[in-house]
Amino acid sequence: MQRVYGAQNEMCLATQQLSKQLLAYEKQNFALGKGDEEVISTLQYFSKVVDELNVLHTELAKQLADTMVLPIIQFREKDLTEVSTLKDLFGLASNEHDLSMAKYSRLPKKKENEKVKTEIVKEVAAARRKQHLSSLQYYCALNALQYRKRVAMMEPMLGFAHGQINFFKKGAEMFSQSMDSFLASVADMVQSIQVELEVEAEKMQASQQELLSLEKAVYTPDFDVAAPQINRNLIQKAGYLNLRNKTGLVTTTWERLYFFTQGGNLMCQPRGAVAGGLIQDLDNCSVMAVDCEDRRYCFQITTPNGKAGIILQAESRKENEEWICAINNISRQIYLTDNPEAVAIKLNQTALQAVTPITSFAKKQESPCPSQNMKNSEVENDKIVPKAAVIIPEAEQLIAPGTPIQFDIVLPATEFLDQNRGSRRINPFGETEDETFPETEDSLLQQMFIVRFLGSMAVKTDNTTEVIYEAMRQVLAARAIHNIFRMTESHLMVTSQALRLIDPQTQVTRANFELTSVTQFAAHQENKRLVGFVVRMPESTGGESLSTYVFESNSEGEKICYAINLGKEIIEVQKDPEALAQLMLSIPLTNDGKYVLLNDQPDDNDGSPSENRGAESEA
Repeated sequence: MQRVYGAQNEMCLATQQLSKQLLAYEKQNFALGKGDEEVISTLQYFSKVVDELNVLHTELAKQLADTMVLPIIQFREKDLTEVSTLKDLFGLASNEHDLSMAKYSRLPKKKENEKVKTEIVKEVAAARRKQHLSSLQYYCALNALQYRKRVAMMEPMLGFAHGQINFFKKGAEMFSQSMDSFLASVADMVQSIQVELEVEAEKMQASQQELLSLEKAVYTPDFDVAAPQINRNLIQKAGYLNLRNKTGLVTTTWERLYFFTQGGNLMCQPRGAVAGGLIQDLDNCSVMAVDCEDRRYCFQITTPNGKAGIILQAESRKENEEWICAINNISRQIYLTDNPEAVAIKLNQTALQAVTPITSFAKKQESPCPSQNMKNSEVENDKIVPKAAVIIPEAEQLIAPGTPIQFDIVLPATEFLDQNRGSRRINPFGETEDETFPETEDSLLQQMFIVRFLGSMAVKTDNTTEVIYEAMRQVLAARAIHNIFRMTESHLMVTSQALRLIDPQTQVTRANFELTSVTQFAAHQENKRLVGFVVRMPESTGGESLSTYVFESNSEGEKICYAINLGKEIIEVQKDPEALAQLMLSIPLTNDGKYVLLNDQPDDNDGSPSENRGAESEA
C-alpha cells in the first residue's frame, strides 16, 4: 500500500512535469521541423488535458492517504503495539509471581515466624492478583485484535477501491464528451502522417533504385571533363572545396571543408559544426581561375580593393566553373534584385555573346585603319594609302582557344636587357631605374601618353591587325565576365628606339619594348581610346614568342599609333642620312629640341586617370 501511494504521488509529479514539457516543445531547436505547426498546437491542447488529469491524480493521492494508508498505519502503530505492551506487562507480572512463590516455598517447618510468614503470604497474594489482571488485559487485547485485524485488512482496500472509482467517475465526466472528437481528429492526423510516410518511403526507394541503376562512371570525379554541363546562372552554390592555408613562409596546407553562399556572403561549415561561419564578403569582389601548387581547378577570390583573398580548389572542372560563375553573379549583387535568376541569365547571355568568336570583325569597317600596320600601308607624298583588303582569318587561327590572359603588367623585355643591351644587372623585381635607358636622352622622338593596362595574351600570328582586335575583344570580355575593374595606370613613352611603360609616381620603368620588336599596332575603330600592339620576343629555347598588349589611353589611340609609326620610320630612314634629314625637317621641335607630333600634347599633365572611362563599360 505504501508503494501504491508512492506511485500515485509520483504520477502527480510526472503529469505536472509532462504538462510543462509539452508547452516547451515549440521552443526546442529541432533541425527536422517539417509539419511542426500542427504538432505544436496539438501538444498544447494535450498539455491542458494533462493539467486536468494532474488535478484528478492529486485528489486520488490524497484520498488514498486518508482511506488506505492511514487505517493500516493505525492498526500497526496502535493495535499491534498495545498487544505487544500488554504481553510485556503480563510477563513482568508472571516473573514477580514466581519470585514471591519462591520466597513462600522457603519458609521453614520449625521455628515458624508468624510475622515473616504473614508478609510473604500477602506478597504472594498481590503478585497473583497482578498477574491475573495483566493476563486478563492481555487476553482481552488478543481477542479484540482478531477483529481489528480483519477490519484493518478490509478498510484500506475499501478506501482504495472508492478512490479509484471516484477518480474514474470524475475523469469520465470531465473527458467523455470533449475528448472524443479531439482524440478522433488526432488519430486521423496520425493515420494521414503514416500514409504520407509510406508514400515518401516509396518515392525514396524508387529514387535509390534509379540512382543505383546509373553507370558507375558518375561516381568518378570529373567524369564529364570533356563536355561538362555548366550552369552559369547560379546565384547560390554549396559543396565541398579545398581551402588553402599558409602555415609558414613557404609551407601551405589544404583543408577540405563544406562551403555555401548565403546572400552576399561565402560561408564555411567545418565537419561536425552546428552552423557555418563567415569566410568572405562577396559583394563587389572578383574571382578568377589560378594556377596554384600544381593543383587543378583552383580559383582565387580577390577583395574589392584588389587584395588577394582566399584560394579554393574544386573537385572537377564543372564545379570549378560553376563556383566561379556563382561568385561572379553574387559579387554583382544580383541576389538583391526582384528576379535574380532572370537577371543572371540575361547577363551571362550577354557575356557569352561577347566571347563568341567573330570571324567578320572587319566587316564593320569599310577599310583598314591607315596607321594600324606598316605592312598593309604605303607612304606616298606624305599620305598613307591603304592596300587591298586582306582575307579575315578565323579566331582560332589568331589566338589559340583557352589562352590565358594576364591582367597585371609583365616585363618580358627586361629579362633580356643584359644580353641584348649589355647594360648593368636590373632590379630582380622587374623594375628598372631610368639610368638603365640612357638612349632616351639621345632619342630623336619622345612622346608621352597616359595609358591603363587592360591585359596581354599570347597570339599565334602577327601577319594581320585582326589579331589585335581579337585580343581586345577577348580581354574586355574576360574582364566583364570575371568582374575585374582594377587597371594599372602608366606613362607610355614612345621614342625612336623603344616603348617604355613608366610608373607615374616613382618614375620607375615597368616595361621596355624595343621598337624593332613591335610588329603590329592598331587602335579600335569604335572605342577610339583602345590601342594594342604585338611584340615578338626571343625565348630561351631559341624560338620566338608573340604577345599582344592591350591598353586604354586618355587620348585617341590613333595618336599612339602615329607615334609608333613615326618611330619605326625614323629607324628605317636612319640608314639613309638624306632621307632622315628630310623627315626631321617635316617634324616641328619642342623647346628642349625634341621632335613631337603635330597637334599633339602630353595627355592629362596632372597624371590623374580620367573619370568614367572604363573600357569594360563600352564592351
